[in-house]
Amino acid sequence: MSGRPVPCSPQEIGSLFLFEKLSPEQLGRLCCEGRMELFEPGPVYTEGDPATCFYVMIEGTVVLSRRVGGDDVEVSRTSQRGVYAGAMQAYLGDRVRQVYNNSMRVTEPTRFFVLPADTFANVMSEWFPMATHLLEGLFFGSKSTQAAIGQRERLLALGSLSAGLTHELNNPAAAAVRATSTLRERVAKMRRKLAVIAEGPFSRDALASLIEIQERTAERVAKAPALSPLEASDREDALTEWLEDHGLEHGWQLAPTFVQAGLDVDWLEQVAAAVDADILPGAVGWLNYTVETELLMDEIEDSTTRISHLVDAAKQYSQLDRAPYRVVGVHELLDSTLLMLSGKIGPRIEVVKEYEPALPEIPGYPAELNQVWTNLIDNAVSAMNDAGGEGTLTVRTALEGEQVLVEFRDTGPGVPPEIKSRIFDPFFTTKPVGQGTGLGLDISWRIVVNKHHGTLRVESEPGDTRFQVLLPLTAGTPEERSALTNPEEAA
Repeated sequence: MSGRPVPCSPQEIGSLFLFEKLSPEQLGRLCCEGRMELFEPGPVYTEGDPATCFYVMIEGTVVLSRRVGGDDVEVSRTSQRGVYAGAMQAYLGDRVRQVYNNSMRVTEPTRFFVLPADTFANVMSEWFPMATHLLEGLFFGSKSTQAAIGQRERLLALGSLSAGLTHELNNPAAAAVRATSTLRERVAKMRRKLAVIAEGPFSRDALASLIEIQERTAERVAKAPALSPLEASDREDALTEWLEDHGLEHGWQLAPTFVQAGLDVDWLEQVAAAVDADILPGAVGWLNYTVETELLMDEIEDSTTRISHLVDAAKQYSQLDRAPYRVVGVHELLDSTLLMLSGKIGPRIEVVKEYEPALPEIPGYPAELNQVWTNLIDNAVSAMNDAGGEGTLTVRTALEGEQVLVEFRDTGPGVPPEIKSRIFDPFFTTKPVGQGTGLGLDISWRIVVNKHHGTLRVESEPGDTRFQVLLPLTAGTPEERSALTNPEEAA
């Protein structure tokens, strides 16, 4: 928006604190290359537009705002003469993207001294070369520091996740090793038992019936129902009684395995009908090895499947083989993060998922969204651990207008009102020294608000703290839209 030109006075701009040390020649150049403009109430420039001008207020009232999600949030309102805004980083040239970092409007007729960005950059370099170098150093040094600190925060999170993932992988891997070793023993015993049966007085028909029962037994093991502890105990008692009645003195040792495999007295009756009474103990023992073998193979399959799922979750979490910016399913990201953090969450904290079934996919940076989920879940778990180590973590998704809501709710002690306004500040933490950098929420804020044009907010009271992330359904900037249509370039 352009204002109405008004005469420029070197004496007037020389009275502003920004220019009060300049010489008459310098003030004359500013008036010659710059201009005075009077703006009526309304917008002056908009966040994200090319930064073409540097504004210094002479008189009036200005309001600066930042876009948060779909809302403009006021960050400053002032009538102080001499305040400035606009193309304040023009002296950095094309080394940074020259756009307005906020929006400015005026609430009453307001007069500005307006300097084109190119002129502002030139006079900074010519008149204040040392100051310009110092500002450049501060700007890029701050960027490097933020990047280094952010990388350290990610490495700390990765270290924690790696420890948890190692623990989660170790359990099924150890179970698979144990089951494999036991399976080797059972197969060896089955071979010996088969040799004994082959030497015994089994008829061809009896052996055929026994082999048929063995096949049906293996099928039955694969479909074993889940029993309650009371149902399992009752069935064990019935099987033990039947086995002892038929001459198997150690039936109580066999009964738990048979119950686990889903076998019952009817199955034992089928075995008894297929063989003579004198060889029934040997036949039941041989079938017991069959059952144990099937159960062990199921255990190995479950363990290796668990390992495969963990590896897939780690791959999904890290997004190492994916484009950095793409359309993603929020539930997939949440599930992979929860699985990666399951070791840290522990058994005393219940995780409840309240997912919106028809939640649409959204454009975003999935690896960085996973970092947001990690930070928010980690904070929730830490809060509940500090309050006794028990509680409920509820992860809820919903559709709110043109945005997707992801909410993390915990039953911890809550965020004290006196620090609620500071929790997103960098380096602010309530954790003891060495247990937190105070950057988790700051990084999460930057990822959600700055990179995804979303909103991150908190609602808290004792026993009910909710961190809510709102993400837009559509890509925002032209660069982001280009990344979605040209994923090869984005990668």
